[in-house]
Amino acid sequence: MLDAASAMSGVSLGVFLGAVVILFVTPGPNMMFTIACGLAGGPRAGLAAGFGGAAGMIVHTAAVAAGLAALLHAAPGLYDAVRFGGAAYLIWLAVEAWRAGDALESRLGRDVPWRAFRRAFLTCLLNPKVAIFMLAFLPQFVDPEAGPAAPQIVLLGLIVAVFALLFDGAYGLFAGVAADRLRRASKTLNRISAVVFGGLAVRIALD
Repeated sequence: MLDAASAMSGVSLGVFLGAVVILFVTPGPNMMFTIACGLAGGPRAGLAAGFGGAAGMIVHTAAVAAGLAALLHAAPGLYDAVRFGGAAYLIWLAVEAWRAGDALESRLGRDVPWRAFRRAFLTCLLNPKVAIFMLAFLPQFVDPEAGPAAPQIVLLGLIVAVFALLFDGAYGLFAGVAADRLRRASKTLNRISAVVFGGLAVRIALD
């Protein structure tokens, strides 16, 4: 992987980094999910959700490098199964957050960060659009003269995962700080989280 990094041109990496920054400052499902987790569970949960989304990106990168994402793209039935499975999972999260009212924090207790990590990881993993995006995005920056494509794709995907952690983790962390300051309005914050989860489910199901 270090050989791939040294072989790739600085210009290509620079353009790639610029594109990734633009990607993560633009509102998307992962950003909204980490913000919702931060609002519902506090700063630690928001940051943990950032880690979960980044871990999901790593798995999608491995799938692209192995060619699995291409299979998903070529099999509409499989794509739909993953898509609707992800939407159903988000709907379940939305119902849970809505029903929690102002007791979500006491129900989840100390395992809030772990739950946020797991939920963000599964949400990213069950979103086939992320896999298709990575399949379309990463190969554009592969340099044939730099050697085999797979190590370059892995390197680029790891960079995307790091940026996902930095940006989405920061969004979730700051949302959690704001939520802590407004803890008396926790019922409202949980309802907002539920609406976000439900909106993401609809977006995934309809795209």
